Amino acid sequence: MSVVQKATEWRRHIHQYPELSTKEFKTSEFVADKLEEFGLDVHRNIGGTGVVGILKKGTSDRSIGLRADMDALAIHEQNRFDYKSRSDGVMHACGHDGHTAMLLGAAHELAQNPSFDGTVYFIFQPDEERGTGAKAMIADGLFTRWSIDAVYGMHNLPGVPVGKFATRPGALMASESAFKIVVRATGGHAAMPHTGTDPIVVGAQIVTALQTVVSRNLSAIDETAVISVTNFETNGTVNVIPSEVTISGDTRSFTDSTLGKIEKAIERVVAGQCLSAGVEYEYQFHNSYLSTINSFDETQHAVAAAENVVGAENVDGNCRRYTISEDFSFMLREVNGCYILIGNGEGECGGTALHNPHYDFNDEILSTGIDFWISLVKNQLNSGL
Repeated sequence: MSVVQKATEWRRHIHQYPELSTKEFKTSEFVADKLEEFGLDVHRNIGGTGVVGILKKGTSDRSIGLRADMDALAIHEQNRFDYKSRSDGVMHACGHDGHTAMLLGAAHELAQNPSFDGTVYFIFQPDEERGTGAKAMIADGLFTRWSIDAVYGMHNLPGVPVGKFATRPGALMASESAFKIVVRATGGHAAMPHTGTDPIVVGAQIVTALQTVVSRNLSAIDETAVISVTNFETNGTVNVIPSEVTISGDTRSFTDSTLGKIEKAIERVVAGQCLSAGVEYEYQFHNSYLSTINSFDETQHAVAAAENVVGAENVDGNCRRYTISEDFSFMLREVNGCYILIGNGEGECGGTALHNPHYDFNDEILSTGIDFWISLVKNQLNSGL
């Protein structure tokens, strides 16, 4: 049986038994058992359910880290194929099953044909979807227990044809932060608004004013960002002016400095509106993901490896930036590296959007992803260098 056939079986097995973030117990065990079967030195329970497999050949002290994510999402799968999720309300709707299978396939092939000189760290990360898995592995010594020169990650991208890759140096993906604003007033009777203070009017003014943060506080050229108000709640009813309004939302940006400006600007807007109305407020701002920033040299290495597999005409080494977010960003703040996107296909087979109940990872790209990892390792740890 070829490695692609094996990877297809592994991928579909993992797809049938999805596990939510921090609960990847069976998936982690499956991965670790396979790595041990391949002959790797395996370390379990890194940052929770994370797994690190180590393959060392030759005498060089050079090293490379390859990362795949393992967790699923709280979505009820609506596909009908025979390997669909057997766990109600949980499915692999982001392709982490495929990412895991591709990295296992690369480990299998490199263990059998170790034409490199150095050490490869195969990093299987839990809890990407909540944004804490990479940080947990880092806190558990991922980059201090082991010397990893550079780290690479890969994610499938629906709507991009099979056999295509895309990445860029610098910021590839945005940071993600959530904000919560609570406006506290006296409220009162709907028929006599003059007897109290109204948080709904203030809240509405805040929502409108927040639209000026990006357009009037940030550079349209250098500080691209998104601020979205996504929820507006009150404790009132039809004939009662509420005493409290809660506004929450999401922000995306590509640099840490822009992120800092947004955090301060939102509170400045809130404070001004509340002061003018004579009401109080509470403000919370929480960053979940940093922007995913690729280092220049490692991006060139990733592009070269992809070109070796699919040809230069099928690799976009300076693609557009994406406002989606990824917790691999935290690993890239520890060591240099690159995150690359691999086309999942178009139409029904591979074009269904991520986080959709009809999504499925396209098994047709397993061989391309495996070959990319192998090409990257051999290029970076070339015994002839």
